[in-house]
Amino acid sequence: MRNLFTFIFRYRGILVFGLLEVLSLYLLIRNSSYQRAAFFNSANAYAGRVLEMRTQVLDYFRLVDVNRGLVAENAALRQQLYRPDLAGRLPDSLAPVEPLRPARRDSILLGLRQLPATDPDYPLIPARVISNTRRRVDNYVTINAGTREGVRPGMGILSADGVVGRVKVASEHYATATSVLHSKTVISAKIKRDGTEGGIKWLGDDAAHVLLDQIPRQNELVRGDTVLTSGYNAVFPEGVMIGTIDAFSKEPDKDFWTIRVRLAVDFSRLTYVYVVNSRPKAERDTLQMRAGAKPEDEEEILKP
Repeated sequence: MRNLFTFIFRYRGILVFGLLEVLSLYLLIRNSSYQRAAFFNSANAYAGRVLEMRTQVLDYFRLVDVNRGLVAENAALRQQLYRPDLAGRLPDSLAPVEPLRPARRDSILLGLRQLPATDPDYPLIPARVISNTRRRVDNYVTINAGTREGVRPGMGILSADGVVGRVKVASEHYATATSVLHSKTVISAKIKRDGTEGGIKWLGDDAAHVLLDQIPRQNELVRGDTVLTSGYNAVFPEGVMIGTIDAFSKEPDKDFWTIRVRLAVDFSRLTYVYVVNSRPKAERDTLQMRAGAKPEDEEEILKP
């Protein structure tokens, strides 16, 4: 202990200088929007390179799981081609089952929504997940596609199972997105059976479940109901899978249901995703800005 105090006393000038340097950099980044953007873009690029090298090593040991996932996905695609009897396999509560139509060769099925692969309203950019957090209050997903591939902040991210998140920052080769498991992520959603609309948000405790809010108490709910994107914020296409209702309850002091939704995406096994660039969103944002209304999702992106 005496040696520690001696060391601190001897190098007190250097230590104080280093502390002040760190403090000044923190204040500069916090109070200057330009410096903050430059810092996050640079940090995102360097961190992306390190994470990609780590992912390349881990991929070798995960080939068995990847192959199993590809086999399951191929089986689902073949099922669409042959149009088997789907009665009882994909039920939605109190609603007739609609058989899946054969997928066109120029389309991709993402979270129950069939999206054209060429020249759609939502162009798709394929990417590989190189980092994915799940145990924090605010979780992020980093992918190996950036501005060079056309990725921009505000774009949505989907997987074959459903909604993943929204791009927050992007460098030339990488992008970091706020996932569904983020305290400030709010997704406009609806119940497939009756079209009732609400909002999806994460409470920060369980990576497999989210909360569906703003559903009136007079609405009838059934466990297992499918929850889809509503398309209102135009970041995600309408009708993309979010999850299924797992539980619900009424609270005396609320006019809305408290609904627990099990996510369709397993974030512990998230590997390949698609970035969607909404052309209708750009037009709608421009119109709202002309009218003096700030786009809702832009306000979320610009929050520190």
